[in-house]
Amino acid sequence: MRLRHAAAALVLLAALPAASQTLPQGEALTRAVAARDAEFFDLFFQGCDPARIETMLTPDFEMFHDKAGMVAAGAAGFVADYAKACEARKKPDAWRSRRELVASSLKVEPIPGYGAFEEGDHLFYERQGDGPEKLAGRAHFVQVWKLTADGWQLARVFSYSHQAAE
Repeated sequence: MRLRHAAAALVLLAALPAASQTLPQGEALTRAVAARDAEFFDLFFQGCDPARIETMLTPDFEMFHDKAGMVAAGAAGFVADYAKACEARKKPDAWRSRRELVASSLKVEPIPGYGAFEEGDHLFYERQGDGPEKLAGRAHFVQVWKLTADGWQLARVFSYSHQAAE
C-alpha cells in the first residue's frame, strides 16, 4: 500500500508545472528574460538551428501578429516554417532581417507559478544579400515566458502596432 501512495505522490509531483521552481525577482528576472529574448531573436533572425529553436518554445506556442494574424498555433508548425526560412536565407541575394530590442522600453513582470510577461518595443532591420542594412520598421510586443525545468521557453507572442520606417 505504501508503494502505491509513493507512486501516486510521484505522479502528482511530476504533473505540477515545472515553473513552480522559484522565479528570479526584480532585476534578476528582467536580466534572465532579456537574455533569453536576445538568445531567441538572434538565433531566429540570424542563425539557423530549428532543433534549438524548438527547445526554446512551449509545445503549445502561439504567436499573434497585427498584420499577419495568428502566425503560429503550436511549436511544430512554427519550427517547420522557420526551417524553410533558414534554407531560403542561404541564397546569396536573399533578404535577411535583424530584430533589435529597444532596451529602454523593456518591462518584465512575474507570473507566479508560471514565468513572466515581457513587454517592449522592437526595431526591425533588413538587407538584401550582403547589401547595406536599413531600418525597416518598428512594433510593440508582449510575450509570455514559461520557466521550465529546462529553462525559459516562449509560450505566447503578441506583436502589434507595426509601423514602417520613415
